[in-house]
Amino acid sequence: MNNAVKEKKEVVVAYEVGGNQIKLTPSIVQQYIVGNDSPITMQEFKFFTELCKARGLNPFLKEVYCIKYGNQPAQIVVGKDAIIKRAVLNPEFDGIESGVIVISNNSITERKGCFVAPNETLVGGWAKVYRKNWSYPTYCSVGLEESASRKKDGSLNSMWASKPATMIEKVAKVRALREAFIENLAGLYDEDEIQKNDIMDIVEEQPNIIEQEEPQEVIEQAMSSDVVNQPQQIGFDDL
Repeated sequence: MNNAVKEKKEVVVAYEVGGNQIKLTPSIVQQYIVGNDSPITMQEFKFFTELCKARGLNPFLKEVYCIKYGNQPAQIVVGKDAIIKRAVLNPEFDGIESGVIVISNNSITERKGCFVAPNETLVGGWAKVYRKNWSYPTYCSVGLEESASRKKDGSLNSMWASKPATMIEKVAKVRALREAFIENLAGLYDEDEIQKNDIMDIVEEQPNIIEQEEPQEVIEQAMSSDVVNQPQQIGFDDL
């Protein structure tokens, strides 16, 4: 009886993304988004869900993560691809150029794309973003050493170790897009800006929903209009 009462009064945050109705409760976020034994607080749940709702992010498609370690405050991390997608959907978006910065024959070269020759040294990435209503593009360059995510022992995260050119180009894209489209991307921070040890291992090594451990039917249920036990939707002010 107590469990039934608790489920009925559980807070539900509902919103729509791409034609799919998303319903998030503290238990769904804890079990299927956080996915560990470190409990999130109601304040952290509210912040996470309000960000998802305001920015139209779908956590079940790994567009946003709520990462919690022990008693430390939860980290809200947005996937790079989600940030890029939001920017390019802006009607003022007019294209992007990006690439890597390498040292070759004692000179620094900016190159489009991610190709780095064996005799070259990768040192950074760059991006230019164009808006239809701006006269000049937004340019951003980033250094590899200060942007790469590392593990607790100081070694590079697995994705940065295996695909450094791809990763640094993405970082440059995100930074340039954020500056160009602050109206869409304010408050959205990716894993490299959080600079949390091992966050990149969690975020980048799980690229799609199929690799999640939870049953697919549970995810589909959470994304549908019918949530288990049909919890009553109440506001945060009612708590």
